[in-house]
Amino acid sequence: MERSLDTQVSQAVDAWLRWLPRWVPSTHRARIAPCRRCLGSPLLAAAGLGTDAPHGVQHGLSTRLKAIVDAAVATYTARNLPMLQSELEQQAERNRARSYRPAEGLDPEFEGLPIDPDPVPGAPFLFTLGGMASDADAQVPALPPLSEAAKAALRQEVAMADDYANLVGREICTVLLGHRLRIQAAVREFVEPQVEALLEELTRSLDAPFDPGPPSSTA
Repeated sequence: MERSLDTQVSQAVDAWLRWLPRWVPSTHRARIAPCRRCLGSPLLAAAGLGTDAPHGVQHGLSTRLKAIVDAAVATYTARNLPMLQSELEQQAERNRARSYRPAEGLDPEFEGLPIDPDPVPGAPFLFTLGGMASDADAQVPALPPLSEAAKAALRQEVAMADDYANLVGREICTVLLGHRLRIQAAVREFVEPQVEALLEELTRSLDAPFDPGPPSSTA
């Protein structure tokens, strides 16, 4: 029996709330490219996680919610969109044939993020995980080409799947309104104190950038 959308959203929020106490601010160099999954997400807006929330906090929730949308669209596609379903199955089979799949099986907090850090000018990488994955992908035969008629029919089914995804997303946004208070309470408890501590430390370092610290006492 399929779980209701209300139940799925509640369970996703519960899982995120269990993870949130383990979140710590990132101390590495920030990425240049914004996260396409989180930037401007209506799901995060409905959850009350605005742009002032750290990206790691946002990503952990948006990924769990997107999984609900993806699962609903997968069920809809299997039932109603045979051509798109066939293409997805062929692509899944091709993916399983790859010998190296570093982006699969990740925890929700890391799904969809770049698998390699941003390059540093003048310091090239000896290798990258993305490059190794591309090499493995190149060894797998490409899918057979489609006719123009098949491409047109496939584009129509893709548009129908997108419309259904938007419908599910709007329903999830409505459900999330009932979880905003506990989401925001958790952010106040576990996230804001860490952010405030970082800002306080940054303020101290800016006020006294050359301060060697308190003088040592002499006997």
